[in-house]
Amino acid sequence: MYKNEIFLDAPNLGELEKKYLNKAIDSGFVSTAGDFVPEFEKKFARYLGTNKAVAVQSGTASLHIALYELGIGQKDEVIVPALTFVATVNPVAYVGAKPIFVDVDIETWNIDHEKIEEAITDKTKAIIPVHLFGNPCNMDAILKIAKKHNLFVIEDATESLGAKYRNYYTGTFGDFGCFSFNGNKLITTGGGGMVIGQDADKLEHIKFLVNQARDNERGYYHPEIGFNYRMTNIEAAIGLAQMEKLDEFLVKKKLFNQIYKDELGKINEVIFQKELSSAKSSWWLTSIIFKKEININGLQKELKKNKIPTRRVFMPIIEFPPYKNFKKSNYLNSYYIYKHSLCLPSSTLNKEDDIYFICKTIKKILQ
Repeated sequence: MYKNEIFLDAPNLGELEKKYLNKAIDSGFVSTAGDFVPEFEKKFARYLGTNKAVAVQSGTASLHIALYELGIGQKDEVIVPALTFVATVNPVAYVGAKPIFVDVDIETWNIDHEKIEEAITDKTKAIIPVHLFGNPCNMDAILKIAKKHNLFVIEDATESLGAKYRNYYTGTFGDFGCFSFNGNKLITTGGGGMVIGQDADKLEHIKFLVNQARDNERGYYHPEIGFNYRMTNIEAAIGLAQMEKLDEFLVKKKLFNQIYKDELGKINEVIFQKELSSAKSSWWLTSIIFKKEININGLQKELKKNKIPTRRVFMPIIEFPPYKNFKKSNYLNSYYIYKHSLCLPSSTLNKEDDIYFICKTIKKILQ
């Protein structure tokens, strides 16, 4: 039996995070006040080369507040991919708008830009492209469509921190970019998220809204309906430590992805999520797709016997009861990818030997 523990998407935390946490505790500010939150926001914005960043409670909160700030609500429609995590779509429902599902591209697994225009109506107000598993969307095509139809673009970059499209980071192309720092993401704050953008006034208003819309100059006075979407000082402290490791994590993710490609690419029936020539994925999760019919659940069980954790690719959102009535197409690619794909261990806690062992085991099972 293989001696090392293998991790699917576990966070990589250590002494540096403990050091920052101790500073936060010693400061006495462990909740939503303290110096680490604004410091984390500034460092994050500076890394991405954007004007401003606002820390929030989660990636879901970042998408919700972005939609809310843009005035999207009742009777509006928002275009989303059929293949994504449900947190991309739920915020559309939170604001009372209607999600319009578009199938994904079979190679990149991202929203198929060639099918977006046929989904646009006079009620459409925004597009939410998702950089699935860290792989950048075709932002040139999406922004061209958005400009033509006067639509907002909110990038769901929750899985793609560090990924680039035409040498610019994902999340920096749309009206807003939304990020997640959940425990399984490239960097974590334990929870938390971030909204970024170039419009400083809109971001300043978001900062106001996520603090219960409190007017600090007038004490406990709230001129608008706000949200309790603030990040804590403790979370931001962890985030600052993680930012120092970000480039190291990205290098490791890329290395693991290359090993998987070198080893499993030799199997005829295995193919990988494809990068656009103008893009560089962060490879948050490396995933494979089997061209032939295969028992994915059975493969997972065999891998689990060897202590190799895996996870299924997201089920198409239109399978869920709240969204079944929004189905307007057959979404062939989304279903094909879901039925034929598997996400492989990609945590930066793993070692190169672990990835080689995983590949060896998969090849043995598939013989």
